[in-house]
Amino acid sequence: MEDPLDALRSLMASHSPPLDALVVPSEDYHQSEYVSARDKRREFVSGFTGSAGLALITTNEARLWTDGRYFLQATQQLSDRWSLMRIGEDPAVEAWISDNLPSDASIGVDPWCVSIDTARRWEHAFTKKQQRLVQTCTNLVDEVWKNRPPPESKPVIIQPLEYAGCAVAEKLKDLREKLAKEKARGIIIAALDEVAWLYNVRGSDVSYNPVVHAFAIVTSSSAFFYVDKKKVSAEVNSYMEENGIEVRDYDAVSSDVALLASGQLNSAATKGTRTEVPNGAGLCSTETVNAESEAEEVSHNIVWVDPGSCCYALYSKLNFDEVLLQQSPLALAKAIKNPVELDGLRKAHIRDGAAVVQYLVWLDKQMQEIYGASGYFLEPEGTNKRKHSETMKLTEVSVSDKLEGFRATKEHFRGLSFPTISSVGPNAAIIHYGPEPEKCAELDADCIYLFDSGAQYQDGTTDITRTVHFGKPSAHEKACYTAVLKGHIALDTARFPNGTNGHALDILARVPLWKDGLDYRHGTGHGIGSFLNVHEGPHLISFRPQARNVPLQASMTVTDEPGYYEDGKFGIRLENVLIVKEANTKFNFGEKGYLAFEHITWAPYQKKLMDLRLLAPEEIEWVNTYHTRCREILEPYLDESEMAWLAKATKPVSV
Repeated sequence: MEDPLDALRSLMASHSPPLDALVVPSEDYHQSEYVSARDKRREFVSGFTGSAGLALITTNEARLWTDGRYFLQATQQLSDRWSLMRIGEDPAVEAWISDNLPSDASIGVDPWCVSIDTARRWEHAFTKKQQRLVQTCTNLVDEVWKNRPPPESKPVIIQPLEYAGCAVAEKLKDLREKLAKEKARGIIIAALDEVAWLYNVRGSDVSYNPVVHAFAIVTSSSAFFYVDKKKVSAEVNSYMEENGIEVRDYDAVSSDVALLASGQLNSAATKGTRTEVPNGAGLCSTETVNAESEAEEVSHNIVWVDPGSCCYALYSKLNFDEVLLQQSPLALAKAIKNPVELDGLRKAHIRDGAAVVQYLVWLDKQMQEIYGASGYFLEPEGTNKRKHSETMKLTEVSVSDKLEGFRATKEHFRGLSFPTISSVGPNAAIIHYGPEPEKCAELDADCIYLFDSGAQYQDGTTDITRTVHFGKPSAHEKACYTAVLKGHIALDTARFPNGTNGHALDILARVPLWKDGLDYRHGTGHGIGSFLNVHEGPHLISFRPQARNVPLQASMTVTDEPGYYEDGKFGIRLENVLIVKEANTKFNFGEKGYLAFEHITWAPYQKKLMDLRLLAPEEIEWVNTYHTRCREILEPYLDESEMAWLAKATKPVSV
């Protein structure tokens, strides 16, 4: 196959104007973290499969920017035609362009695949040398991608009220109140999970994320759903009508945004006719009179767009002085779960925990039978194990398929929430490792095994990580595991005043590692959806500056997942999902109110990997209390042999 770099450089040279560089982001038209197969343009041009990254192609160079989760993976996947740029260590892409490309350089990007925030930041950086950002009319990658996967037509499904917990009418009412408060005419909703949440619909357009490729526009009197109409059944169409939502073609969003900007966007149910705007370029002179009379009816001119999730292409259709660039109000509304969603999440995590325990019971038995391992509970005297079976073997992929099988037997299972990270020994040091059937490692009783996995259930989304060893862990591995566990417990047991953000809490999980001069290159926690995306904002627990933006609030979900990774050797991570709750504190300084966490993930921690001498008495008590609850909660879902295994795995520890 021809390297796409050569074909792209040819298109860049023949472009008008000729392009000195082309930026290929990871995102789709909705600025999604996870995208469908046909939107994996950055992966196609670079060969790097991680979920985050950005490719820059110049006339003689190719560079890929990614974050700390993927440094090791990128070095393994990029060809020698590519240079890796480490985010946080190397200059940002716009700084590199400004410093390394000539004055007056033209830098091309598909405006549908870049957010307003990002495009504006780049444009500002480029002014230093009169460089300019060029919005390409077509996506150049699509032109050279000969075997690009075709679009799929998967149905829109309704998320019933018994799981959603809040009716569409109520969500629209709340949203319109926020529009009125900001004096906004309407809002463009581009983030796929926000569209799904607002209209209580789900889909399967993106693997692992139950979302639909769709935009929404909501005004004070109308609501629109822009989607491939082939995905909309008669039942869903009726449902939309009943909720006052008009279904329109996906491609109509561009012209409708221009109509919204000029106050001419009318629903079919609204009196008046729809006026087309040529090329979204504003109003023709013949339409000016009509526009003025309509403008008298519309006192608010502002259009609200989220600069982080709305693409530059749609922003370009608006009047820039009549735009409210502010985070979508749905981001926070979606993050603060209602009681029905919280109840569903708790139940989903119990079923999920049972599947994880069933998996560990099975894996323990297999490791002993096939590899002669001492198993989950015992430490051998030496490492003189021998493989018992010459015909059978376990691989990272075969065991993760087995884990999916256990989950698939559980009520309301709808699929995985992300590709399972099933990693042995050195592969566990690759933070977001994705095993491939033909290249993955065989399990090894002398190595750590890390599995980070989750599922989509109709009543909730799960995400759990456990790290285990079926042989004899080294003293160093135990010390590292114990430091990670201490950080995990420290965050879990934190109490903090209202108004505290995840940037302030991130340090709690790192301090035990820092004491030994250790750390990890990823954030400590992310929000999680309610049968939606496994990574959900706007809050997070991280060292990254954006973690300062939104304080944690009661009824939010967040993960607790510190780790430690030694390249070429092993990796350790422990992860539970937490719900933020009000804390019952003795005092209430400043009348702020205090918050705490409730963990809803249930699966044991391997006692064999703990160095109990490094745990404080209260940490040992935490482990024992957690294990007791784990046993009680999961018992109804396990058979007699599984329960006997769990009883042993959760037996109290003491120094």
